[in-house]
This record gives sequence, structure tokens and C-alpha cells, in this order.
Amino acid sequence: MNLTRRSFGYALAAMAAFAVAPSPSSAQSLTKLTFIQEWPTPDGFWVPWILGNKKGFYAAEGIELEIVTPPTVADTMKFLGTGRAQVAFTTVMDVIFAREQQAPVTAIARYGRGNNWGILSPEGSPLTVADLKGKTIGIYNDAWTKAQLTMMLADAKLTLDDVNTVAASDDTVPLLLQKKVEAITGITNAEGTGMATTGGQRAEFLAATKHGVPNSPIFMLAGNDDWLKANPDVAKAFLRATQKSIEYAAAHQDEAVAAFFELYSKAYDEKFITQQWKDTVPLFGEMGPDLMAHNNADWVALLDALKKFKVVSDVLEPSAYYTNQYLAQ
Repeated sequence: MNLTRRSFGYALAAMAAFAVAPSPSSAQSLTKLTFIQEWPTPDGFWVPWILGNKKGFYAAEGIELEIVTPPTVADTMKFLGTGRAQVAFTTVMDVIFAREQQAPVTAIARYGRGNNWGILSPEGSPLTVADLKGKTIGIYNDAWTKAQLTMMLADAKLTLDDVNTVAASDDTVPLLLQKKVEAITGITNAEGTGMATTGGQRAEFLAATKHGVPNSPIFMLAGNDDWLKANPDVAKAFLRATQKSIEYAAAHQDEAVAAFFELYSKAYDEKFITQQWKDTVPLFGEMGPDLMAHNNADWVALLDALKKFKVVSDVLEPSAYYTNQYLAQ
């Protein structure tokens, strides 16, 4: 099994859905909440709610949290859109693509404050955008990866025709470690983590946001619209518990990783998950009331880029995709 997954890749992986048992409590008095994840295999991004569930943060809010893995990456939005799950951990692009298909889903919180996607190259071999001309780059074969790479190349007056690309089935890191490519696309806390733990080197990172790509958060928490309207207080309770879980997991990293491995010891290498969570924590920035709040300017910049590069056919107003109304004010 590859230790990293993808940044915006859409490779399919088969795995039976797995539910995390709620923390010991008087379950009869709790409201069950099905929380579908973004990937068929557990990863370090789930650390906060795994630890928060164990610590009883969700139970304290009256919630019996069921953490479920989807059979494939394509099923996350299907579960959420059809109401089989009430909330989801997903990506901003999955929300946008789902809304394009008129699925009743809305992003209700962000996970991280910006876009940490870019180009990774071997340690000691930093690249500029201009250096990418003629290079062979490992990518994921999805629309947003190609759009972001196109934006970066445009910063040096280059196009996709100026580079050679090799699509990875589920992980670009092996392509770079095996020297099949000269650089790869990815994020710092997935592919970057994989380079450090698998390849034993810290990759050089060329940040997309410094070269024309919007600094919009990649990961999101989303809710089913019908459920949100009918259960606003439960949605607010879920987000309060999740913010508390993020803050606690960031402050107690060893305890957080240990909780993950109590449930998912065979999911990933322990060294990878430990490093992945360590690499993820800085992306939250300063803990505070706005930790999970969407920034409208981020959405405007992202949607403008999607329209310019024709990633989606019909771009709506930002308010069609997200809301902050379930977050504590």
C-alpha cells in the first residue's frame, strides 16, 4: 500500500465501509450522526475527530458520532447528497462539482486556512516555474490538478505543452523516488510527508499560491442541505465538538496519533501518520474563533479561477457553495 494518497486525485480504491464506535456514554440519549470521509482508507487528516470521539467531546454535545469510510472516493458526495450521511469530510472541489450536479450539499466549515498544493522535487534540487520547461512531472489526472498546474506555468509564460506529464494511479511519490519523473504535484502534508517518511528526504516545495493559484483551503466539512435545515442545533454542536477536537489534537499530538492507531493500526505506517499530523497542524494557523470559518474572498478567488480556466461549466455565487451560519459566532 502506498503511504500517501493524493492531493486532488480521483483514483478509486475498494474497501468496505468502516464505522468508529462512539465513546462510551448513554448512547440512548445521543443523536446519531453519520460522518462520511473523503477517502476509502483512514488517514491522518481524521485524527481530530477520532481523538475527539474518544475523549467524549461529541458525546458531551449530545452526538453519537459514526465515522464511516466510503467504498470509493466517488461515494463521499453520493452518501452526503442522498442523506445516507449527514456530514462529510471532503474537498472544496468535491463540493463544487457536487453542486454543479445540483446535489444538496453545502460546505459548513474549512479544514485549514489555505492551499498547500504545489510542485515537489528532490531535496537539493529546487525548481522555479521557468525550470519546469521540458521537465517530466508526475500528476494526478483530475481537472483541478491540471488547472492549478496550468495557472502556475502561465506565471512563466509556459503552458502544459511545455512539460511532459505522467499520471499516477493513486500516488505520485513513488514516481519521484524511482526517478521516473523530475518533479511531482502534491500537498505538503501528503506527498511532502511521504517524501520525508518513505524517501528519507524533505522535498523541495514550489508553492502554487506564489504563482497565480488561489490560496483557498483544500479540505472542507460539508452537510446535507435538508438535514442542516431540519437540525441546525445538531450541526452547530457537531462543529463545536470538531473545533474542540482540532484544538486538542494540535496541542496533544502524541495522544492524537495514539488514538488513531488504536483504531487503524493497519491503515498506514505509524511513522507516516505521526509525521502527517505534525505536518498538518501548522496549516490550521492560530487557534481561535475563526479557525473553521470560511473566508468569502477565498471563494471569490477560487471561483474566478475556475471560471477563467473552464474547470466547471457554470460558476455560481460563493453563497451557493458555503455557509458560516452553523459556526459559533
